[in-house]
Amino acid sequence: MQTEVVLVRHAISVPRTADGPDELTRPLALDGLRQALALAEPLVVPRPAAVWSSPYLRAIQTVAPTAHSHGLEVQTRWELREWDDGLAFTDDWIPHYEHSWADPSFARPGGESMDQLTGRAVAALRTLAGRYAGKRVLVGSHGTFVSRALCGFGAAVDRHFWQHMPMPAIYCLRFVAGAQQPEVTGPGLGGVPLR
Repeated sequence: MQTEVVLVRHAISVPRTADGPDELTRPLALDGLRQALALAEPLVVPRPAAVWSSPYLRAIQTVAPTAHSHGLEVQTRWELREWDDGLAFTDDWIPHYEHSWADPSFARPGGESMDQLTGRAVAALRTLAGRYAGKRVLVGSHGTFVSRALCGFGAAVDRHFWQHMPMPAIYCLRFVAGAQQPEVTGPGLGGVPLR
């Protein structure tokens, strides 16, 4: 028996700014909405049993066209959200992310470490794989969440991979009965170029 969890990094979103919108309500940009519509075709075969998403609007909007094409609702789980980095808004966030990738155990006050995110991501995705055993489920989420989930499932993913992951991007976790880890495929893995 094979179970597929298809991770979908959200499409191009409206940039984050100091005066909003906040992370929960930041939507896709117009180009991102077009990308989400174009994703529906490659994501519908085989038909998903369910579509889940981070509760962040941009992730929901990315998988919504695919869900609606099958008459499915986009269900949300808080555990599928992006990394809680503990940073107040800053335009100069790259050095902070680099530090966290270099030291995955480091957590800022009020935030979670990369290691904690990895544990959260793996647990959430294993739960969904168990719930939909023998089926296919789509999961809309975010770049750091997807990267750390892939790390947790044994993929050779680093900061460079995360920085160059396309928007949107599709990764497949194939869980086979008896195997410790799923087979992981997608851009930047197993010889498939990132772009």
